Amino acid sequence: MNSFVAVVVAVSVFAPSAHGAADSVAWCYHKPSCNDRTWPTIAAKFCNGMRQSPINIVSADATANDNLVAFSFEQYDNPYALDKIENTGKTVKVALKSGVKISGGALSEAYDSLQFHLHWGKGSSMPGSEHTVDGKRYPMELHIVSSKSSLNKNLPRILGDPEGLAALGFFIEATSGYETGQPASWNTLTSYLKYITLAGQSVAMRPGISLNDLLDGVDRTKYYRYLGSLTTPLCNEAVVWTVFKDPIRVSKHLIDHFSTTLHISNTTTSPLMVNIFRNVQPAQPVSTQRASCSYATKPSPRAGWMPFSLPHWWH
Repeated sequence: MNSFVAVVVAVSVFAPSAHGAADSVAWCYHKPSCNDRTWPTIAAKFCNGMRQSPINIVSADATANDNLVAFSFEQYDNPYALDKIENTGKTVKVALKSGVKISGGALSEAYDSLQFHLHWGKGSSMPGSEHTVDGKRYPMELHIVSSKSSLNKNLPRILGDPEGLAALGFFIEATSGYETGQPASWNTLTSYLKYITLAGQSVAMRPGISLNDLLDGVDRTKYYRYLGSLTTPLCNEAVVWTVFKDPIRVSKHLIDHFSTTLHISNTTTSPLMVNIFRNVQPAQPVSTQRASCSYATKPSPRAGWMPFSLPHWWH
């Protein structure tokens, strides 16, 4: 996941991302000297660990777990919850206002949702999701990064807890046909890209779309679960991963816009942001629901939020 934000970029939300944890090492996606093949060397403490992410999920090998019940999503329907969108130079990250939470889903407690970010390849024709399923790589992947509520956004404690972060991964697949600008929520999200073409640029988001709008069409009771890491340096092994089975369906035109609009540095002559994903790591034990399971529980959002400033590493 590209995504905690301050310390690691892949699941990052503070300084890194569920990506990584803290940009304390110079890493990249595009150069042989600092791409993901070098991370086990340049960020050796965790990036060469035993429970690294992302992975290829082999559906037939996923064990049944009756504890994997439905999630509860608070403030995911709030059209004011998306705060700021930023080009980090490694991804596009959207900071969330405080009060957005998840619970249930066999998590040990409630988690505060802090930000989401995206991973992609080079348009819809060259897929760039981080996780794969049975070897299939999707065009894009969205990661929502959350931290244990009881840890009060204390980064050292979060990264020191093997389940300090919870990352929700959603595959994005191109719709069939020639329609453009669909769904409307993704058309709105993508419309902000023209304001953040250069690394370091950010803009406040206007009220109008919610997380539920962006996740429309996904059955959030069906998912895979495993313990892993941030997907960018420092690759801290502090993440409970949930990868949803249903993809989000988005127009090819909108998917292509990410890899043709955004630059990795603060000049228009710098390379475009393409192939921003870590390659799959060694397999981890994966569980899922029994095929016959059904769930009656629905998300139960609550009203009310307070602004919260997040670190940059959850790219």
